[in-house]
Amino acid sequence: MLDKVNRHNVSLLSGLFRERADLNRNYLFELDSTCLLQNFYLEAGVVMPGLQVANDPEGAKLHWGWEAPICQLRGHFLGHWLSAAAAYCASNEDIELKAKLDKIISELARCQKLNGGEWIGSIPEKYFDLMARGQYVWSPQYVMHKTVMGLTDVYKYTGNEQALDVVGKLADWYVHWTDEMLKRSPDAIYKGEQGGMLEVWADLYGITKDEKYMKLAERYSGNCVFDTLDKGGDALTNDHANAGIPLSHGAARMYEITGDEKWKTRTERFFKCAVTDRGTYATSGANSGEFWVPPHQQGHFLGASDQEFCTVYNLVRTADYLFKWTGDTKYADYIERCLYNGFLAQQNASTGMPTYFLPLKHGSKKKWGSKTHDFWCCHGTMVQAQALYPELIYYRDEDSNKLIVSQYIPSKYEFDHNGNSISIEQTTGMKYYNDQAFFDEHDDGQMSRWLLKFIVKTASPEKFTVAFRIPVWAKGKPEVEINGKKPESLDIADGYLNITAEWNSDMVQIFFPNGIVMESLPDMPEMAAAVDGPIVLAGIIDKDCGLVGADDPDSVFTWQTEHTYGTFPWKQNSYRTKGQPVNITFKPLYDVTDETYTVYFTKK
Repeated sequence: MLDKVNRHNVSLLSGLFRERADLNRNYLFELDSTCLLQNFYLEAGVVMPGLQVANDPEGAKLHWGWEAPICQLRGHFLGHWLSAAAAYCASNEDIELKAKLDKIISELARCQKLNGGEWIGSIPEKYFDLMARGQYVWSPQYVMHKTVMGLTDVYKYTGNEQALDVVGKLADWYVHWTDEMLKRSPDAIYKGEQGGMLEVWADLYGITKDEKYMKLAERYSGNCVFDTLDKGGDALTNDHANAGIPLSHGAARMYEITGDEKWKTRTERFFKCAVTDRGTYATSGANSGEFWVPPHQQGHFLGASDQEFCTVYNLVRTADYLFKWTGDTKYADYIERCLYNGFLAQQNASTGMPTYFLPLKHGSKKKWGSKTHDFWCCHGTMVQAQALYPELIYYRDEDSNKLIVSQYIPSKYEFDHNGNSISIEQTTGMKYYNDQAFFDEHDDGQMSRWLLKFIVKTASPEKFTVAFRIPVWAKGKPEVEINGKKPESLDIADGYLNITAEWNSDMVQIFFPNGIVMESLPDMPEMAAAVDGPIVLAGIIDKDCGLVGADDPDSVFTWQTEHTYGTFPWKQNSYRTKGQPVNITFKPLYDVTDETYTVYFTKK
C-alpha cells in the first residue's frame, strides 16, 4: 500500500492547474459569510441583518437556487465550502481564508447551541421524521452528510478543535435518531440519499477512535448495492449514478480502519462495475441524465445531459483509494483523463463556475452556473475538485524506498526523510509566465506540455527511487535525460519509469511522445472522438460534418498554433483539419467556454 503525502507539503506551481485552483479559491473567499450561513441561521432562529422582512426579495442579500430558504436541499453547499476552504488552508497557509473559515465554524457552534446542543442543520429535524414515515423529502441525509463532511475536513486539515466538537455533538443526535429508527423503522437509515454517511462516520472513527462513530458506521454499513456487488452482479445500470458512488468511498474507508477484505473487494467491484465493465465516453463519464447507462451503450445516450460532474469528482476519489492500495497505473490513467475532461472541462475558465452536465451531442453548448443563484450539487463538488490536485500528484512507498509521481501537474513536494530535507519540483514545457510571454519559446527546442522537468534536491546525498508513471497514451518509450545526459538504459516496469540514484541536486527531463487517436463508441463504432494524449478535442462546429480518413488521424489533423499574450506563450493541443470538404478547428474540450462544439464525428 502506498502512503498519501501530506497535502501541507505540496504546493502547486504556475500553470493551468494552479490557475484554475486560484480562480476557485478566490470565489470561495468572495462569497458572503452570512449568505453561506443563511439557512443555518434561519433554522436556529437567528435574524440576519436587514432580513427580518424582505421588502425586495429580488434584491435581498441571500443565496438562491438550491440554497434558497424554500429549497429542501438548502445548506448543502456550505459543507462543500468548508471542505474546499480547509484544503486550501492546508496547502497554502491561506491566512485570509482561514480567518473566514474559523469565523464560520464559530457561528455554526452558536447555531448548534441555539438548537439545543446537538442538532446543527440547515434543514429542520422533522424532515427525518417525515422521511421515516414515508413522506417524500428531498435528500435530507445528503444535506446533512455535507455538513458532517465539511466539519470533519476542517478538523483534519486545519486542526480546528471547535469543528470536531460540533460534529461530535451532531453525532450524538445521530446515535439517538438511529437508536429510535432501529426500533421503529430500520429502513429509514438508508433513505434520503445517505450514501456518503458510511465514509464520514468511518473517517471520524479513524481520527478519534471514539466508539460512537464506529457504532454509526456499522448502522450505515448495509446497502442493497453491496449485496449485488458481493454476488458479482451489475448493481448500477439505470440507477442514480451519484447516489451510489459515495458507497464505494465508505467501503474503502471501512477497509482502511478495519482491515476487513470484504470492504476492499466491494470498492474494487464498484469501480469495475462503474468503469471497467461499463465503458465510458472519451471524456471519462458513463452516465446520462444522472443515471448509469447500460454497459457499452454510450452512443445511444449521446445528448445534452451526459457526464454529471459530481460523478466525475466522486469516481476520481474512488480511483484514488484504489491507486493508493495497489499502485496500479490504470487508476492514475483514469484520474488523469477525468482531470482534463471533467475537472477542467466542466469549470468555466473565466468565472470558475461549473456546468452540471457535459453535453456530448453534436452542436452542444455548455450551460454555466452562476455565482449566487444556482448552487447545484455539481457546484459543491466543483469547489472541492479544484482543491484536490495536491493530493493526487505524489505518493510514497516506504517499503521500497520509492517516491511515486502519479500526475503531471506543475508542483513542489517538500518532506523530511530520516532527518534529511528533500524536495522534488516538476514543471512542464508548457511554460507559464503569469500572463506575460517572454520570447524564449525556442528553449529546449520544442513546445510541448509533455516535456517535463524534475529537480530533486536533498540537504545531504540520499539514495532512493523516483518512479514516474508512464501514461497509457504515450507513444513509445519516454525520452529521458538525467543532468543533461541520456542514460544507457531505462528501468521500466509495471507502467513506471524507475530512476534510482543518490540524489543531491539533480535534474531529470522526460518527454512522453503523444499523438491524436480516434476513440470510437462501442455501440456506434462509426462515431469517434479525437483524443490527444489524455485530452479530448472538440470540433468548433454546430453539426457532425464527418471526418474523411479518420482512421488515420495524421492525415486529418494538422497542428495549429500561434503566439499568444495570455496565460501561455503558445497555444497547446489545438489543430485544424485538412483535406476535408469543410475544414474546422479542434481545441481541447477544457478550452471551450461559450462556443458551440461537437465531440463525436462520423468516420468516413
